[in-house]
Amino acid sequence: MSKVARQSGAPLTPIERQTFAAAEDRERLSSPALKAFTNLAQRWNLSNTEAAALLGVSGSTWDRIKSGKWEQALSQDQLTRVSATVGLFKGLHLLFASDMADRWVRLPNKGPLFDHRTPINSMIEGGIPQMIEVRRYVDAVRGGL
Repeated sequence: MSKVARQSGAPLTPIERQTFAAAEDRERLSSPALKAFTNLAQRWNLSNTEAAALLGVSGSTWDRIKSGKWEQALSQDQLTRVSATVGLFKGLHLLFASDMADRWVRLPNKGPLFDHRTPINSMIEGGIPQMIEVRRYVDAVRGGL
């Protein structure tokens, strides 16, 4: 069954799933996505290497992004990475009402998803699939799934 939307008495219409495939969407979403990711990188105290790896860019590209000298649209993969990390950030802040929300990603975790690594390291090593799994894990822990 597909999701549908109703706009003020109009017939139900299918909701299009956001895929980040359309160039227009990537151009429209890149600037706010980079702003959100840059803020998240500061809150999580990410090193340049960590931030670049999570975003899927080189260190020099991350430097240009941070300095505001990046004017290109992000790729579909990069927007997916931002979406996963911002969703994780939000989930952690719903789960924890303290600074633990930002510290959690730096703490070694004994769960099978992490194998004694920090969530940041597991996401860097596992790429997009692991980023999505970590986000799903936090959503499940907080009862969001």
